[in-house]
Amino acid sequence: MGLFGTNKTRMVAADQALRGRAERMQVPQKHEVLGAPLLPPYPEGSEVADFALGCFWGAERKFWQVPGVITTAAGYEGGFTPNATYEEVCSGGTGHAETVLVVFDPKVVSYRDLLKVFWESHDPTLGMRQGNDIGTQYRSAIFYHSDEQRDAARQSAAAYQEQLTSAGYGKITTEIDPAGEFYFAEPYHQQYLSDAKNPNGYCGLGGTGVSCPVGVVSAES
Repeated sequence: MGLFGTNKTRMVAADQALRGRAERMQVPQKHEVLGAPLLPPYPEGSEVADFALGCFWGAERKFWQVPGVITTAAGYEGGFTPNATYEEVCSGGTGHAETVLVVFDPKVVSYRDLLKVFWESHDPTLGMRQGNDIGTQYRSAIFYHSDEQRDAARQSAAAYQEQLTSAGYGKITTEIDPAGEFYFAEPYHQQYLSDAKNPNGYCGLGGTGVSCPVGVVSAES
């Protein structure tokens, strides 16, 4: 995953970012594993969540395995360059983070449950890297779609920080920002680690081993 740029750990300024293009990326019609469409409109009553936690290959697989998740997609978010390519994102010139879009049924799985998956699937204290993957595109981020998601994300970060501190870890570096436009990644990135594509492919994600109490935090806390 880190073939096109190394040590790209400083965020590019908006006026120095790559210009990008108006043409949108081609998107496969259906999810390789779940069979659902990747593009909206999504089922009535479903909700959308966006998470960045390092290499989106392994991150997407984490979420499509969760019961109640309708569909997932790999893409780019949090930067400046419209419809960026993978090579551009990896250059550090777009400001985007590798992000997973998660469409879920809140009657089956809550947003707080997804936050638990997010926190426990990577090390959110590492800044601009995950494992051996180094660069701004590998940073940890939560892009929220509502005030309720924002509040839940902030509460979960505070709760997990307590657990991490007790375990000897440093400060969480995860960004919690409003969702911007999600740009779909190239078709070959979608469900990259599925059985039909690369079941034994590279995944640089690794959690801290520290359990997150997010799933039991009440909405009023």
